[in-house]
Amino acid sequence: MLEEVERWLSARSWSAGDRPIRQLLAAKQATGQSVSVVLPALDEEATVGEIVTVIRRELMAEAPLVDEIVVVDSGSSDRTSAVAAAAGARVVHRDAILPRIPAVPGKGEVLWRSLLVTGGDIVCFVDADLREFSADFVSGTVGPLLTEPDVQLVKAMYDRPLGTRPGQGGRVTELVARPLLNLHWPRLAGFVQPLGGEYAARRSLLERLPFPVGYGVELGMLVDALHLVGLDALAQVDVGVRIHHHQDGQALGRMSAAIYRTAQLRLARGHLVRPALTQFERGPAGFEPRTHAVDTEERPPMTEIAEYVARRVA
Repeated sequence: MLEEVERWLSARSWSAGDRPIRQLLAAKQATGQSVSVVLPALDEEATVGEIVTVIRRELMAEAPLVDEIVVVDSGSSDRTSAVAAAAGARVVHRDAILPRIPAVPGKGEVLWRSLLVTGGDIVCFVDADLREFSADFVSGTVGPLLTEPDVQLVKAMYDRPLGTRPGQGGRVTELVARPLLNLHWPRLAGFVQPLGGEYAARRSLLERLPFPVGYGVELGMLVDALHLVGLDALAQVDVGVRIHHHQDGQALGRMSAAIYRTAQLRLARGHLVRPALTQFERGPAGFEPRTHAVDTEERPPMTEIAEYVARRVA
């Protein structure tokens, strides 16, 4: 297994600089593929505008790599939608997409619904809380999909500093996701950032995948894609450094529980109870319990949704 991972790392790990933008534009023109960029957003007015601006300037105006930018707002209480629209994105509210199925909170829910309001043959997801954003997050992950016909999904890899400490930002990755993958799906052990929110995939793959509605979506997608298309259809690209807002410890605990649950479902479907996570906060009378439901729901592959099938036929 180690030899397979090492072979994969050599064959399917690249740097964003390996494919100059002129090469990507030539491949895009030759293959006729279109590219959509999706930003799932919740209260990100401080950062979403700059991300949209950089993509529009560098990957639409200067180099026509991206065909559309869609910000899916999942219920922001700030000016996220207004800022994104002013920067030039098309803004769609989560609840306006497929209204016959009531929306539930969660990142995976937003990503799943975004397939209904985008048209690209390649869909690139970018978290909306990134600071000092580089267009390499998009061009780097989209690049192999334009130039390598057998690649289906590409994850960004990067350094994640925690304050002034380099490489310490991926706490849930190191404490939960990486051990799970190494123990249960060791063929995926070569992914540097398995939970990273920046990745691109062919629509033809995404529409066949179930989507965990919460924070387990990235791990679930990797595992399901491995089984559906195989390891050699997966790749990663080094895009440098990712700077963003970090969650507090309790939020990380809830994320960890959702990710563990996603893995658990894939290991033993049908034999589980609906879980909850109890955490503690100090109150006037001492430590007080706070119990949270763990994200367990998953959305089916889009190819099972009548509205999506009808839209693709049309």
